[in-house]
Amino acid sequence: MKHIVSVAPMMDYTDRHDRYFLRLISRHILLYSEMVTTQAILHGDCDHLLAYHPSEHPLALQLGGSQPEALARCAAIGEQYGYDEINLNVGCPSDRVRSGRFGACLMAEPALVARCVAAMAAAVAVPVTVKTRIGIDRRDSYEALADFIATVAEAGCQRFIVHARKAWLQGLSPKQNREIPPLRYEVVYRLKQDFPHLEVVINGGITDLGQAEDHLRHVDGVMIGRAAYHDPYLLAEVDRRFYHDSASPKTRHQIVYELIPYVEEQLRQGLPLNRITRHILGLFHGVPGARAWRRYLSERACRPGAGVEVIEQALARVAGE
Repeated sequence: MKHIVSVAPMMDYTDRHDRYFLRLISRHILLYSEMVTTQAILHGDCDHLLAYHPSEHPLALQLGGSQPEALARCAAIGEQYGYDEINLNVGCPSDRVRSGRFGACLMAEPALVARCVAAMAAAVAVPVTVKTRIGIDRRDSYEALADFIATVAEAGCQRFIVHARKAWLQGLSPKQNREIPPLRYEVVYRLKQDFPHLEVVINGGITDLGQAEDHLRHVDGVMIGRAAYHDPYLLAEVDRRFYHDSASPKTRHQIVYELIPYVEEQLRQGLPLNRITRHILGLFHGVPGARAWRRYLSERACRPGAGVEVIEQALARVAGE
């Protein structure tokens, strides 16, 4: 199935608990892991870093790195864990990422990115994709972007997720880089026109499904980021609107009831309740009682010994469906 709608990889947000929750809302969206560095995988606890629930599929692993051999090894490990796609981060502008020579700074080195992609593609059978920006610093001409895309595509990448903002590598924080550089959707549209054989996914500033539909007249897919985290129920209509799934969307209450057995299992394994409830604070966005829901969870889920009764009691404070 073609991946029309996806949720962006977001550090400290799209962990496996958030992804399990989002999968309860949509059966078809493509989910992404948080970025995991090659050093973490090669020298850390892979089970801790890469484990996920089987229901999370379709699921992509995003890698951060710039050494072709290390990326190839990590891509192979990701494939062994069952990920459906391996994605290379060429879009994150944070100082921490840049100091490790990966993320958006790699846009200045298309030949290196191409070698990375070629090594990864040779190591796995699943798709290798790239998430990037439309430019960095003063290197922001369309010609430079098109050269980057052409070079990397020739190495084996057929799917590009393009954040429609440039990144300033100095002077702006990651948060500012999501807000200050102007969105230039027309640049991403032009990429699709000039590279019709490639799959082009647009990312950046998409806050509702109407906007997603507008973008899909020009590109192959849309990736939703912060909006899907802060108002996750906006994804409830995705399956019906974009994947022709005739099943009725679940109500917010149904989603909570379906989440509770998972929460109980995680609590038995020693996970604190708030590690999960922090991801569901926005579920009732715009619904009477949403503030009471958020407040109750925020105040009670962090307490020692907090259990599913906290979720049940919070739910009682929200208007029924």
